[in-house]
Amino acid sequence: MSLAPLDLAILAIYAVGIFALAQWVSRDKPGETKNTTDYFLASKSLPWWAIGASLIAANISAEQIIGMSGSGYVIGLAIASYEWMAALTLLIVGKFFLPIFLRNNIVTMPQFLEQRYGARIRTVMAVFWLVLYVFVNITSILWLGALAITTVTGVDQTLALIGLAVFGLVYQLWGGLKAVALTDAVQVALLVFGGLVIAFITLSQIGGDAGILGGFTRLTTEFPEKFDMILSPDSPHYQALPGIAVLIGGMWIMNLSYWGFNQYIIQRALAASSVNEAQKGIAFAAYLKLLMPLIVVLPGLAALVLAPELERGDQAYPTMMALLPTGLLGLVFAALVAAIVATLGSLVNSISTIATLDLYAKARPEVSQHHLVTVGRIVAVVAMAVGALVAQPLLGNFDQAFQFIQDFTGFFTPAIVVIFVLGMFWKRASEAGALAAAIGGVVLSGVMWWVNNEGLFVMPFMNRVGVVFLAALAAAVIVSFIAPQKETTLPIRFDGISYKTSLAFNIAAVGVIAFLVAVYSLWW
Repeated sequence: MSLAPLDLAILAIYAVGIFALAQWVSRDKPGETKNTTDYFLASKSLPWWAIGASLIAANISAEQIIGMSGSGYVIGLAIASYEWMAALTLLIVGKFFLPIFLRNNIVTMPQFLEQRYGARIRTVMAVFWLVLYVFVNITSILWLGALAITTVTGVDQTLALIGLAVFGLVYQLWGGLKAVALTDAVQVALLVFGGLVIAFITLSQIGGDAGILGGFTRLTTEFPEKFDMILSPDSPHYQALPGIAVLIGGMWIMNLSYWGFNQYIIQRALAASSVNEAQKGIAFAAYLKLLMPLIVVLPGLAALVLAPELERGDQAYPTMMALLPTGLLGLVFAALVAAIVATLGSLVNSISTIATLDLYAKARPEVSQHHLVTVGRIVAVVAMAVGALVAQPLLGNFDQAFQFIQDFTGFFTPAIVVIFVLGMFWKRASEAGALAAAIGGVVLSGVMWWVNNEGLFVMPFMNRVGVVFLAALAAAVIVSFIAPQKETTLPIRFDGISYKTSLAFNIAAVGVIAFLVAVYSLWW
């Protein structure tokens, strides 16, 4: 595949336009300079539509688009459970978690941990998240994003990686979160449009005179096994999606950790002017998640008819892009780049937020707001440079980069959920109990991972997460009784918190639940 001059022109217009928009929306008012609230929390003024769009833009990147299309080709529609169950998770986060965070003016997740438990766990988790974001998330997004661009255009992968790193850094470096979140609305609109274009064209080709509905009907008729949402134990893909666990098991733990306690996701909701505005943004994001399988899974399903001889599932999305005419190819390619750049921007901004406010500002409380913003920008540059330098050594010889992300984060996900949920909803939870859950969860995950790799006892990854969560929960409860919590200097406040949600939010929640019930009933 190659991009025609028109396609390249469209890509250039996107790049220039998104950079200019980011600088304009985050410009300083006359006579003012940015403080930490402006830079890291977008002046606490993000509207609901920007929150919802930015949540999705931070989430969807190359590994989702390429990887989930590939999984759709190999496994089928069941992989969409990651997207659809996330919609329900978002509503839970909006109703039960955000009121607590916003009541206490939380800026970072480590800050919440210090106010609830103590300073030690804040430092430990801040360092953990920085290592995770730089050496796992940034590296994998840069590597997989560059790989996707190389696959589509033939550009040298190293040049593609450097280009992504530079653009993902500079467009948001001056403006901070406001530059990221307010441009994400454009990024998501482009992503959705590009995905719908591929869906329309591929289904139309499959359906012939019957059109897109005929194309979808043909897929369900010729490949009924690809539309089983709950895989049985005899399925060759049961290890990836272990049956009912996608509804009541380990997927909940992964989703709650990702959408509720992950700094680069939740930060845009923390930047809302009110709980109600944040919840409207969360509801908007939930409906975008319901739409995502049409964009990231359907191209893989269409490739079953249009490209049945692919060697690897990850070739499905680029192969479907090759079917697009000149001009539309440029738009869809720009959408792919937008997804990568938006996620990189969110990651780098959150890295600078944690490093500056949870580590640097704690060590040097006397420095000015302007100084902290400068430090945040320096951290952003260093983080992106390190991620770009180590991407190839870390992932160049790794056959499944997405599995690398899952395995590493899966070591910590169960304990993170235990620590936060107990911290919010059980008054007796102590710092000693939280540390026991963190340490015990990582050790048990490591042991179970080794046992699984040695073939001594094979357990699906998702089930392993569920087992470790229960063990970490038991450890946290037992140790909290043995070593009660000491008083903290600035405890989390629970007074004045209401979990009552607006009529609009409740209607949106009913709509999401009705959709999920219909889908899983239809393709059980």
